[in-house]
Amino acid sequence: MRRPGGWWRRKSTPAKVETYTRWSYHFFGLIEIATVVLATAGMAGPAASAVFLPAVCAHAALSMLTASRALDWLRGRRGRPVPLMWALGALSAAVAAGALALTATEPRGSDIAGAGVSMAGTVLIFGTAALALGMRERRKVGALVAGFGLGTGCVAVLLGMPAAAAFFTALWILVGAALLAFTSMFSAWLLNSVFELDEARETRARLAVAEERLRFGRDLHDVIGRNLAVMALKSELAVQLARRERPEAVEQMIEVQRIAQESQREVRDVVRGYREADLEAELAGARGVLAAAGIDCEVTGRPAGLPPRVQSALGWVVREATTNVLRHGDAAWCAVTVRTVEGRVVLTVENDGAGRGSGAGGGDGGDPAAGGSDGTVRAPLSGGSGLAGLRERLAAVGGRLEAGRVGKDRFRLTAEVPLAGDGPVGEAAS
Repeated sequence: MRRPGGWWRRKSTPAKVETYTRWSYHFFGLIEIATVVLATAGMAGPAASAVFLPAVCAHAALSMLTASRALDWLRGRRGRPVPLMWALGALSAAVAAGALALTATEPRGSDIAGAGVSMAGTVLIFGTAALALGMRERRKVGALVAGFGLGTGCVAVLLGMPAAAAFFTALWILVGAALLAFTSMFSAWLLNSVFELDEARETRARLAVAEERLRFGRDLHDVIGRNLAVMALKSELAVQLARRERPEAVEQMIEVQRIAQESQREVRDVVRGYREADLEAELAGARGVLAAAGIDCEVTGRPAGLPPRVQSALGWVVREATTNVLRHGDAAWCAVTVRTVEGRVVLTVENDGAGRGSGAGGGDGGDPAAGGSDGTVRAPLSGGSGLAGLRERLAAVGGRLEAGRVGKDRFRLTAEVPLAGDGPVGEAAS
């Protein structure tokens, strides 16, 4: 059974920002309706409020729809909502003009006149917010704000409003529309920036993997490229000598065999070095990678003096845990602790992204099972390849791995390895 609010925690940070922005503009529509209803009811009574209510509700609904489609356009999901924007602009102008025209039929200073001015200004200001969300050019947004403000002042003067009152009405609309237009432009910039930063982080991770693959490929080429060229030349020489029935052909093939065996040994050394990980280097790398991703990383303990096989096994734990924090969670804080307890080295990686990101930062699927007395919910280690590979590596040196939630938003991964470990760590898992 999913807990309330789980849909929000499962969203990524960019998706949360988009959802927040979208519902903010829906909330703007509700604020518009409440503002007009309260203002008109307070000035002219409930009967006048009921007269203005249908128009403002229609305008608020169209504003919500236009803002939602404009956000989809900003994210590249649909085309620019030009017809909706023209319809909203026309409706805003029409409702404002109608409200001002109604005030012209009432005595100056009456409650109905004041309610009409409030209605006109509210509709134009909130309409500007939705329209500005669908515009990229600042000049067009400025022209929209100026057009609504100056247009309101001109219409008010033509309908007989005193020049001072028309001026202050136009100024009020100019300031309010400018503020909400700036809010819309800033919201669009912030939303695009968050998505671009998230894409940049994914690109950086992919580039790091590609760079490591290229490095491994270069190492293999350097190791076996020259040996293969020598083997090809000696094999060709052996063929020519064999055709002439020269005994030196056997010596050449023996040399080819020796080079092939040497190449096998060198390739194994390269692969073993690629698989083995240095704990101290991995801790420094994890701190740097997490800091670049905006995650505060605390490292406690010194790995110096640990046996090479123990360092290699725990180095892989740090590498996999760091990857899981970046890919499967939405953490803001991570702590890595290395300590020695009764002849065993204990490595703990804990982060606060379990309650906000998918996968709880663990990298393995499946429903968690209840764990020990410390309140940790242990994650099944057979559900994904990451933790399963770590379990194999640690088992090769007599170690064990535990992973799971701690409380509502913490995820903890604990690896224990005896100081006197046996088994080839480098070949424990592929």
